[in-house]
Amino acid sequence: MKTEEFSLNLKEKLNKINIEINDNQVQKFYEYMNLLLEWNEKINLTAITEPDEVILKHFVDSATILKYIKNDMKIVDVGTGAGFPGIPLNIIDANSKYTLVDSLNKRINFLNEIINKVHLENISTVHSRIEDFAKNSKESYDIATSRAVASLNVLLEYLLPLVKVGGMCICMKGSNVKEEIESSNKALEILGGKIEKVEEIILPDSDIVRNIIIIRKVKNTPNKYPRKAGIPRKEPII
Repeated sequence: MKTEEFSLNLKEKLNKINIEINDNQVQKFYEYMNLLLEWNEKINLTAITEPDEVILKHFVDSATILKYIKNDMKIVDVGTGAGFPGIPLNIIDANSKYTLVDSLNKRINFLNEIINKVHLENISTVHSRIEDFAKNSKESYDIATSRAVASLNVLLEYLLPLVKVGGMCICMKGSNVKEEIESSNKALEILGGKIEKVEEIILPDSDIVRNIIIIRKVKNTPNKYPRKAGIPRKEPII
């Protein structure tokens, strides 16, 4: 896809979710996409390889949570994979500080190349299992977010320990969340969270439904959480 077509497509779709970007930001997204597709031939980063779909399902989808982020916040993106939603958010809003956490070193190498070649600022990577990372970073972030990493009751054990009281978790989910929400009540109670809002959105010019679950941290998470690496997924709080 040529730069002009890419620019028109991206700007048009972002405008439909009330986000405007400049040509410099468009260029960063363009370089990011090209590097993503280049690296994807060497390591498995994404099943989405058509430029139009990368724009919609990765870039625009990631940007749908931007309205919850204020200047100078500390944000952690857990299980970031190929950098979603953290890198698109950083390209649009470089005023907040972003930490991208992933357990696979190959993906961290890719993310570091993106940060260097695209000249991103206020963003860093951490190679770690999330349970280990959270033990050393308890309640130090304003926002913890994640996209398509685990079921909600497991995800809460990854995210809530990282967030300050008063901060929030932004869980990016697909179309069917009712059952996940119902099975997460005990985890919310134990870990100190409260669901503030569930926003259903449809991605622009598509029939793709997404749900954004906003969880407010209302009390401190007990020190025993998160449990050791692998335990939250094997033995979720139910």
